[in-house]
Amino acid sequence: MATITNPATTESPGIGSSSHVLAVTDDYRSAEQVVRKLADAHFPVEHVRIVGEDLRAVEQVTGRLTFWNAVGRSALTGAIAGLLFGWIFGLFAWITPIIAGILLALYGLITGAIIGAVWGAIFYAMDGSRRQFSSLSTLSPSRFEVLVDVAWANRAHEVLASESNKSTDHPLES
Repeated sequence: MATITNPATTESPGIGSSSHVLAVTDDYRSAEQVVRKLADAHFPVEHVRIVGEDLRAVEQVTGRLTFWNAVGRSALTGAIAGLLFGWIFGLFAWITPIIAGILLALYGLITGAIIGAVWGAIFYAMDGSRRQFSSLSTLSPSRFEVLVDVAWANRAHEVLASESNKSTDHPLES
């Protein structure tokens, strides 16, 4: 749920200009809805930003990490990279581009898988005794602020106020 605010103007480091906090929301979808209301009213949304605040690191454990899992995942990553590089270099073979492209992609796949497997084994040996699981890391903000350039703050508040009046004037009938 969006909380429409009217605080003093704040300097937003790294954002480029003085900004006004237009709304504070608990989730990204609510922040998007605020921007969508502005866009629907033909407000110049290039003056609006959505900023995630209070970031926290979330690490989702995806499973146990064994030697063969580490080698297999690294081999797969290396194979995909090798296939891509081989295919790209195959595009530069002017005499027989199809055959050269297929062969170089195949060689890249095999070479990439071997190199990836070796790297996976090395990194597992170096770190495997401390970390026995695989995981995915993400950054998750606890709230989102919808910011607008100071020059456009009054107009943005007017648009949002008129949009909220429209939604209360014509409630949905059940």
